[in-house]
Amino acid sequence: MITHIPDMTFKTRVRDDSIGGDNPFTWYDLTTDELFANKKVVVFSLPGAFTPTCSTSHLPRYEALYNEFKALGIDEIVCISVNDAFVMYQWGLKQNRENVFLLPDGNGEFTRKMGMLVDKSNVGFGMRSWRYSMVVDNKEVKKVFKEADFGDNCPIDPFEVSDADTMLAYLKSNA
Repeated sequence: MITHIPDMTFKTRVRDDSIGGDNPFTWYDLTTDELFANKKVVVFSLPGAFTPTCSTSHLPRYEALYNEFKALGIDEIVCISVNDAFVMYQWGLKQNRENVFLLPDGNGEFTRKMGMLVDKSNVGFGMRSWRYSMVVDNKEVKKVFKEADFGDNCPIDPFEVSDADTMLAYLKSNA
């Protein structure tokens, strides 16, 4: 795992009401500087939008505890997944997401540069992110919670330490 967030650009979609129609969105290149420079950010990464643990536990709990994270000085909570912007947007709608920023890593570039890209072909996913969370302060990685058994084609999907409650407890103990 690296100590600083890599410089890169994410391909995202943003609402543009001037476009009109049923899909008023345009492409927007979002840089890691825009996301992380001069900010304290909690990041959690997961294998895929619409997957069971990600949808029932991982994202919903970070969303539920959002105000507690903010009270501890966190500027933003970012959820990264190796999914495209369209999938992340629809997942956010389905999850009634209001506060957590869903960041698509469609090509897995950020995940690869973080050393967290794994092959999950054994479950039909292809290359995906390992489940982890981290605290980033001005692009510097301060703490990482990485799930056990990291590796390609892991037969399980561990979810023990990258959860919102573990991260919140860590931040409270270091406040």
